[in-house]
Amino acid sequence: MTDPVLSIRDLVVEIPTRHARLCATDKVSYDIAPGEILGVVGESGAGKSMAGNAVIGLLNPPARITGGEIRLNGQRIDNLPREKMRRLRGKEIGMIFQDPLTSLNPLLRIGDQLTETMMEHLELTKPEARARAIAALEEVGIPAASERIDSYPHEFSGGMRQRVVIALALCAEPSLIIADEPTTALDVSVQAQIIALLKRLCRERGTAVMLITHDMGVIAEAADRVAVMYAGRMAEIGDVRDVVTRPRHPYTDGLMGSTPSASAGQHRLRQIPGAMPRLHSLPPGCAFSPRCERATERCRNSPPPTLEADNGRSACWHAIKLEGAA
Repeated sequence: MTDPVLSIRDLVVEIPTRHARLCATDKVSYDIAPGEILGVVGESGAGKSMAGNAVIGLLNPPARITGGEIRLNGQRIDNLPREKMRRLRGKEIGMIFQDPLTSLNPLLRIGDQLTETMMEHLELTKPEARARAIAALEEVGIPAASERIDSYPHEFSGGMRQRVVIALALCAEPSLIIADEPTTALDVSVQAQIIALLKRLCRERGTAVMLITHDMGVIAEAADRVAVMYAGRMAEIGDVRDVVTRPRHPYTDGLMGSTPSASAGQHRLRQIPGAMPRLHSLPPGCAFSPRCERATERCRNSPPPTLEADNGRSACWHAIKLEGAA
């Protein structure tokens, strides 16, 4: 098997407060292979973005990693000094955020931002960097790239700005991309274009992608595998087709039942009752047990087994059995 680009093992991120330590991610583990897109999905507050921020070293204090490890191409990175981590970002890890203006300096021309990034991480002269910047804009579908390279971010539409951000994330040829809700603010038709673009570029370059989203439709369209998170823990992980069509965790099953594209109009959309518990009031057993119709006394009192990085596993005492399974 190909060695993973990103390997996360038993990652614990805590947020200390006056009264307790809140566990934002609890023993999260998964791998991402070269050229693979791993979708990380869950409700707001599930811990999916917290895990992504831990990988790129951008946790907001007082949040901090208190357990586990993160390896990039075999090198442990969660304990690197701040300056080494800063150099790693951009060069080895590219970032695509929900709002393109978060990544783009509104006072600088697009070309200046691209060339500056390339010259920081690659051994290029300014003319060489500019030529590669134009090629990068052409690759992501910016029309008249040689002219638009001298435009400011506000002169682009939202979809075109996101294409520029993808070019910026890929311009230093990183081995990993963290894409945090990269299509949420875009029209549906533009979303499809951005997802198709991201898939094509990452396949061609062999770049691994962590695609963080709450949209199961985006996951079904873009990802190779999907990791479902709930209340800071991994609920299920597996091949996207298996998870979407044959979910094993009751929470994943609920997500799919509440997704219009998954139900195909055959049934009334289901609603998962209640809401995800807050970190300071997690139940003693399975965090999903107060909302789960399959929950038993064991679920309410005993935490489910921790989900490892293996494919096709569900962290549930009463996982949904597949047809034909023993």
